[in-house]
Amino acid sequence: MRKKVIIVVSLLLLLFVGFVLFNKQPDVNVPTELILYGNIEIREVQLTVNGSAHIDKILVQEGDRVKKGQLLATLHTELLDAQLAEAQALYEGQQHVVARLKAGSRPQEITKANADYRAAKSLAETARDTANRLVRLLPRNLASADDVELAQAKADTTAAQAEAAHQGWLLAVEGPRKEDIALAEATLEAKEASLLLAKQHLNDASLYSPSDGVIRNRILEVGDMVTPQSTILTLALTDPVWVRAYLPETKLGQVAAGFKAEIISDSFPNKRYQGWVGYISPTAEFTPKNVQTPELRTRLVYSMRVYACNDQNELRLGMPVTVTISLEQNNETSNLNRCPTYQ
Repeated sequence: MRKKVIIVVSLLLLLFVGFVLFNKQPDVNVPTELILYGNIEIREVQLTVNGSAHIDKILVQEGDRVKKGQLLATLHTELLDAQLAEAQALYEGQQHVVARLKAGSRPQEITKANADYRAAKSLAETARDTANRLVRLLPRNLASADDVELAQAKADTTAAQAEAAHQGWLLAVEGPRKEDIALAEATLEAKEASLLLAKQHLNDASLYSPSDGVIRNRILEVGDMVTPQSTILTLALTDPVWVRAYLPETKLGQVAAGFKAEIISDSFPNKRYQGWVGYISPTAEFTPKNVQTPELRTRLVYSMRVYACNDQNELRLGMPVTVTISLEQNNETSNLNRCPTYQ
């Protein structure tokens, strides 16, 4: 009986040890990488002009690669050229007005004003002397009262004219009023603003590429009438390029922004493109129900953006790709992974 008990206890001990050793073994089935499927996406720009006129030239075709600042199209500018010439002439004319006011009176003008004053003063003195002589002749009846009255009126008139000439001379010496100069300068600023506006309207008649890219669509043609709401060309930007993929809810805690990634396309199956996780949506792609089972929760996905290094411009819009992300990463090491063009 005792021997049977020892055998049973030994078997139980062996089973316990085997169970412990089995649970201590590493789980070889735990995945170390995540494979996702998605499509290449890029940004597109609807190109238009800030003006209304007929198209004069379109300098690019679909598929052309363009650089930032490259001229793509122009409008007819005859009216804008005339408006610019008018604004330029008005601005230059007001510049001369301001310069004339700031320069003050010319020496010749001051000399003339002084000469006019001296001439008026001399006439006034002569008229006053004549009036005084007639006044002395009046008691002896050698002059009439009317003659004396006329002589005195003439003396007063010439004296006032002399004073007016004197003030004119002082004004010529002092020059224009500061208020007149300020008004002329304000008018000059308004003319300058009008000139800049005319130049901007002329510049708006030309369409330039906002960045590097590829012309995807040529929507309008030469002769078409455009407005600021009319799209002339569609530009596909070649930088940046990313993969739109969907992260399962069960893997959300294992992937973070900045993780390194490798991208493979069907068009270039032997080439691996370097990339990194740039964005993970904070919300599920589909709204969950109020009551869910664990099976339903595993179907939730989160939109994510994996940026790709595309220096050879081989990845195109809509191209299906496979993304591989190693789950044995941390943010400290993964944040260093960037393409030179995205730094």
